[in-house]
Amino acid sequence: SAQIPFSAWLPAAMAAPTPVSSLVHSSTLVTAGVYLLIRLNLMFEFFFFSKFLLFVSLLTVIMAGVGAMLEMDLKKIIALSTLSQIGLMMLVLSLGLWHLSFFHLLTHAIFKAMLFLCAGVMIHNNLGSQDIRLMGVYFKMNPVISGAFGLSSMALFGFPFLSGFYSKDLIL
Repeated sequence: SAQIPFSAWLPAAMAAPTPVSSLVHSSTLVTAGVYLLIRLNLMFEFFFFSKFLLFVSLLTVIMAGVGAMLEMDLKKIIALSTLSQIGLMMLVLSLGLWHLSFFHLLTHAIFKAMLFLCAGVMIHNNLGSQDIRLMGVYFKMNPVISGAFGLSSMALFGFPFLSGFYSKDLIL
């Protein structure tokens, strides 16, 4: 998985084409570690393991959030948000709530795939530039893709009545 000691590869993997990044970050490679820990949920009965995972996951959420705020590359920002969501899933797992972590994994796969695919169209239409400072007028150029990107972004941060809201509401 992409927890803090092993997460350096995640933003660096953004050199891949956007559909490949979408597949890797939404539902396969990055979330495989979370799914494995969900399947092995009996390990969380050990006090030391659950407290260690709680500490590492909190560190992951904080570091990924700060990193995303300082980044200007669109695909790296989305990758760091994936890292933050993985940290949230691991945090929930450390509390022994594997079913909520699995529900958030499923909702994350849906909105993150849409987010990456919309980002790919935006980057393609922006002549390959991934710099968010150059995308200020994109809404006028393509309002449908911008709307889908905004919708999936709102699901990412848990806007009410979107998929991310329900999973994060149950977690809280």
